[in-house]
Amino acid sequence: MSPVPTDIPILDAPARWRVLDFISDLHLRAADRATFEAWKRYLAETSADALFILGDLFEVWVGDDAADEPGFEHDCARILATAGQRVAIHFMPGNRDFLLGERFLRASGMAAIGDPTVLLFGGQRWLLSHGDALCLDDVPYQQFRRIVRDPAWQRDVLARSLDERRALARHIREQGTRSAGRDPNGYADADPGAVRQWLQAARAVTLIHGHTHRPGEHDLEPFARNGEHGTDEPYVLRRLVLSDWDVGASPPRAQVLRLTDVGLHRIDLVP
Repeated sequence: MSPVPTDIPILDAPARWRVLDFISDLHLRAADRATFEAWKRYLAETSADALFILGDLFEVWVGDDAADEPGFEHDCARILATAGQRVAIHFMPGNRDFLLGERFLRASGMAAIGDPTVLLFGGQRWLLSHGDALCLDDVPYQQFRRIVRDPAWQRDVLARSLDERRALARHIREQGTRSAGRDPNGYADADPGAVRQWLQAARAVTLIHGHTHRPGEHDLEPFARNGEHGTDEPYVLRRLVLSDWDVGASPPRAQVLRLTDVGLHRIDLVP
């Protein structure tokens, strides 16, 4: 079982926020121009007050110094910083861009949030996560995750030259592709028991996450409130899964989950 998070950070949405967008798993890379352009267009046109990027914005991130010189990473920082003048952008690291650090956050104008984080909005508690830590059936990945999230391992990698880091990233991607392939069914799904424990620890009823590339909504079985607010009425825990983005796929995928005071709905950015 995944360790149940404690002391989960809380983000209290300012009263001025009326429209909140959630995206994840864009896997941006220079070679995929169509997805990059869809993301760039979305940032320029969105009416959201706040945007939450729940991991894997980039296909790979080898260190903030990759954005120092003109190129793809530098362009992404500039686009984010421009959008950030209108939209409060929050970034949560995923399994591809966990090395993204304070230097790029400052350059792009994004604010870092932990995994998980509780968002207070509309009188409710929303639990936000990338979702990879909940995929317990993928044992090799969980072992790999423990290694690469270790601060000592990260310091060692970031001490290497940029070329060495890019070569290491290529090797890791090749290994992952051979393991899971491009079929979403090749990825493990979030464990229901772990989801339940995380939500109960967060005192939330809805989890929003990405990682699995299986957009959808899942209800967990009803539970009693155990006397909370003087009642034992049942309530349903929900798990909302974000879409990955791939404009070149058939059918193309580029979807936003939008939260307002009247509820949630999904926006498809491509036909």
